[in-house]
Amino acid sequence: MAVIISKPGTDELSEVLDALREWQDDAAPVQLHPGDVGWFWRFGAQQTAAALRTWSRDGRVLAVGLLDGATILRLTTAPDVRRDEELARQLVTDLTRPEHGVLPEGAVNVEAPSDALVYDLLADEGWGADAPFTPLLRDLTDPVEDVGVRVEVVGPEQVSERTAVQRASFGGSTFTDERWHAMAAGPLYADARCLLGYDDAGEALGAITVWSAGPGKPGLIEPLGVYPRHRGRGIALTVAGAAALRELGSSSALVVTSNPAAVSTYVSAGFERLPERLDRRRAG
Repeated sequence: MAVIISKPGTDELSEVLDALREWQDDAAPVQLHPGDVGWFWRFGAQQTAAALRTWSRDGRVLAVGLLDGATILRLTTAPDVRRDEELARQLVTDLTRPEHGVLPEGAVNVEAPSDALVYDLLADEGWGADAPFTPLLRDLTDPVEDVGVRVEVVGPEQVSERTAVQRASFGGSTFTDERWHAMAAGPLYADARCLLGYDDAGEALGAITVWSAGPGKPGLIEPLGVYPRHRGRGIALTVAGAAALRELGSSSALVVTSNPAAVSTYVSAGFERLPERLDRRRAG
């Protein structure tokens, strides 16, 4: 059977999400996580479906890609087909031909697991390596220490506080109350938590959102933000996020960043640096 690319409809998203959950593994290289799709869901179900691509053979989903913007594809595959040549060559064909409806002409990036054959084949096609990202992991086998700050799970009455943190922490952020509610209405948020941290005066100092992929699977931090005036308090929030993931049954807490200051925060919160990840990039 041939490998077939498709754009799932909103009624087909559950199959895609089930596949992503199943593929998560602490021993695997960093890859697209259900939480990445859950965070994207802030734009709504229809836009999330429009941003997804799947590759299937004989009715089984083998690969999933999320267009995180028009020129960045975040891609992963089922573990047992990472070196499948037919799949890898079809992926390269679809990624390099704009008429196939994945990536446009010009400068584009593909994020893929480092052990996937498609990662190697793109290099053979002349795609270089982009700037490095740093993955970090904290094992959650043991209980997580007390964070020393008041932390609350975000409910409807705290949404405006949560979205305000996001906009203050990330320049250009468009995270609104409406988008938080869209994210929270998505199926992945049932296994997620938004947390707000407060200082002694009861003022919000930052927020973190964490996503479980199910018991015994690595969980994801996406995103963490702290008000500029509270820089340094992100360590406590990170630890709180790890504790929330442990309560959800996650085996570990994972995060990926290109910000050196953020790397320092996560290391201080008990995370271990993993080998750097390099996206494949086609120059314009």
